[in-house]
Amino acid sequence: MNKVLLFSVASLSLLISSCGGDKKDDKSGKTEAKGGIYTGGILRLNEVENLKSLVPMSINDIPSYHIAYQVYEGLVKYDPEDLTIKPAIASRWEISPDLKEFTFHLRPNVKFHNDPCFPEGKGRVLNAADVKYSFDKLCSQDPGNNSFEITFKDKVVGANEAYASSKGGSMKKVSGVVVVNDSTIVLKMTVPSTGFLNILAMPGCFVYPKEAVTKYGNEMRIKAVGTGPFFIETIKEGEVIIMKKNPNYWGIDQHGNQLPYLDGVKWSFIREKKSEILKFKAGDLDMIYRIPVEMFSEIMGDLADAKNKKNEFQIITAAALNSSFCGFNVQGNPVFAKKDVRLAFNYAIDRHKIADFTIQGEGSSADYGMMPYSEVFEKEGYNYKTVKGYAFDPAKAKELLKAAGYPDGKGFPEISLEINGGGGDRNILVAEVIQSMLKENLNIKVNINTVPLAEHIENVQSGKSDFFRLAWSADYPDPETFLTLFYGKHVPDNPHEKSFTNFFRYKSAKFDSLFAASQVEPDKAKRFDILSKAEAVVIEDAPFMPIFYDENFRLEQKGVRNLPENAMLYINLTETYVIPADKLKK
Repeated sequence: MNKVLLFSVASLSLLISSCGGDKKDDKSGKTEAKGGIYTGGILRLNEVENLKSLVPMSINDIPSYHIAYQVYEGLVKYDPEDLTIKPAIASRWEISPDLKEFTFHLRPNVKFHNDPCFPEGKGRVLNAADVKYSFDKLCSQDPGNNSFEITFKDKVVGANEAYASSKGGSMKKVSGVVVVNDSTIVLKMTVPSTGFLNILAMPGCFVYPKEAVTKYGNEMRIKAVGTGPFFIETIKEGEVIIMKKNPNYWGIDQHGNQLPYLDGVKWSFIREKKSEILKFKAGDLDMIYRIPVEMFSEIMGDLADAKNKKNEFQIITAAALNSSFCGFNVQGNPVFAKKDVRLAFNYAIDRHKIADFTIQGEGSSADYGMMPYSEVFEKEGYNYKTVKGYAFDPAKAKELLKAAGYPDGKGFPEISLEINGGGGDRNILVAEVIQSMLKENLNIKVNINTVPLAEHIENVQSGKSDFFRLAWSADYPDPETFLTLFYGKHVPDNPHEKSFTNFFRYKSAKFDSLFAASQVEPDKAKRFDILSKAEAVVIEDAPFMPIFYDENFRLEQKGVRNLPENAMLYINLTETYVIPADKLKK
């Protein structure tokens, strides 16, 4: 559940007094509609990293994820309040009793955005053939295809065969994706699937027209043509993206108002968190994520004592399904091929100190494994008691390193921890603490290499980085989305090929057996229990170092409505609106 806290702008003034100015009145012509909703206006958001790609099957970073969800849609989508599945392009569906056939019925009034890829620039009506085309593309080999492994692989009939035969650029149709007529499509599964609707809500399963691929090719990285509530009018990479309301959007709210409510969305790309907060204070941004670590304690301390309720904004918090960790390429540097080295690193790290002092409560220590603790998952069968994480134990760490052949760090090569820049100082602060702890407790010298996010992802997937920092946010609300990172079938046979999902290039027959068993278990509680046993295997092998689990903190101007926080950082702006400043209660 979201926690909404009121915070006084005055309590920030000591921190950002150089900014000056109060939030400006909105002059964009918002009007009140049925149900007390306000339509019109531009919502102003910011990303601290540049987007990597808006090609649906290539999306694997948060900025692209946030932006693409406003432009594209799949057959289904998440409810941003509770992450349950809602209809999107499909208005309804049936699932066979054996959970192996999904029949979707498409809305009759869904249109692609107006775009030059269509005759006279007019978007046409979407049909089932478009869905099949997009899914066939998802199951084809492409240097940028990050999504096949975590969506249709081993799940949809004919998907693996289509992927294998597509090497060299050809595209084979997936036999298990069947067009019945223009408004009906059937997906046939290789095994019973209880969670496939969640997968269909992921970016890799967005639907787009063949015309856009034909016209734009690789330019689709920034030329997005979808059916979503907004289309991209202007894009200047690293500077600004202007989205405008899709006038042909199919959505109507319960009061009969046309969706979306907003006239548009402006995304800026301010990389420095302090500068971002200044913009927010000036009223130039409507919402920002995360408070800089160096300001967090002071802001949150003021929060409890804030008595001045004038010019309030909101701080919204929610537990996140997000893990920050350091990974080892177990097939890269020979030292990380040694299990005792990986375990030594894990026991040499004081995660509680990092959570309490380095990130100052902006997350919790990773006391389990890759899977953050979730009360919901535990009630549904995930046995966290079997997933014993790594306690801080420097003596044990030294013994393990000695057993690996490096007593007191002697003979251990100098290594680099690669991290991505952007988002304030948090990444570098955490990396420096890890660097210090490994030096103090293992006598190992670690250098820190900071690179842009896109380059970082490329290096990790290509195996160019042996020791790296990453964070993984759930693609869907299920433990599987975290544990698929360790599935051996995701590791390419050729070490020079990209490993899109299993960044660690880790293989374990025991883990793979359990993970595969979870894929065919129809009972959710039993499936979750199997997955928890699989994670216990990973903890024993230590191909990564869990560091902390994130807590989402968001600053929001007080007029923003219908922009709920959730554990996946999923943003859907279809029903978001902003109340004019002069209409807010004083």
